[in-house]
Amino acid sequence: MNTTRQGAAVNARGIGVEGPRGWAFQGIDITAEPGALIAVQGSSGSGRTCLLLALTGRMRITAGEATVAGLPLPKRMGTVRSRTAIAHVPGVVELEPALTVGEHLKEQALLGHRFQGLSASLPWGKRQKEATRARIDAALAAVRLDPATLVKGLRTAVRDLERIEALRLSVALGIMHGPQLLAVDDVDLKLSAEERAEAWQMLRDLAQAGTTIVAAGSEAPADALVVRTTPAPATAAKAEAAPADAAPEAEADAAPAEAPADAPADDSGTAGSTHTDETDEEEAAHAFAETGRA
Repeated sequence: MNTTRQGAAVNARGIGVEGPRGWAFQGIDITAEPGALIAVQGSSGSGRTCLLLALTGRMRITAGEATVAGLPLPKRMGTVRSRTAIAHVPGVVELEPALTVGEHLKEQALLGHRFQGLSASLPWGKRQKEATRARIDAALAAVRLDPATLVKGLRTAVRDLERIEALRLSVALGIMHGPQLLAVDDVDLKLSAEERAEAWQMLRDLAQAGTTIVAAGSEAPADALVVRTTPAPATAAKAEAAPADAAPEAEADAAPAEAPADAPADDSGTAGSTHTDETDEEEAAHAFAETGRA
């Protein structure tokens, strides 16, 4: 393991999220070093998305204990949220079909300057513009999205992108400001076998470069650390919670969880805030600022 990596270590023991209608997931154990590729697998409704949001400080853990980058959850949710990012999460972080690739990239660059306490007022100086351009170019290169291959280059509307291209753009936006951990949902949804391989290779490359990746998908690569979320049978869910004793796989295991619930999310969006804890009012303001496109 390369000890110079800047990714976030993830450690969780028996974590779960319970909402008004029951458990979204429960009994999840994870032990991952910085720069790991963690694949979350489970059927639809088994809490995969909720697990991604919980590990990035955007949904409050209600059972068990966890640390991300050495920061305890849920106590340090604000700080964890500022050091992580999410991408391709339906209903939380989605691309706007009417906007172009270039508009999404510019918006994310401006958002990053805002969160970092830098002036986002125009006109920018030449040095600021060059730094922003370099950041955008680096993010595109990291996900292997070449604007020259798009129908209208950076002016291509999201609605005109192929699915794999839209995924690459989503991930580029997520990594633009250097998060320690990136969570990606529905990695291989409606992709061909070749495209699925490309998607996982992109995430593998990002992990090898140092960012810890937590990705939900239907088919995990053989070299990923697999975490499984499995809904409990309806009859068992009505009686009581299932025991957390599922067989481990690749250093991570998950016990059966009850039917998914609408557990409240504390925040949504991408990383970028200062690395300090926040009051409830500050967290609410932060969530409002981040909600929407990313």
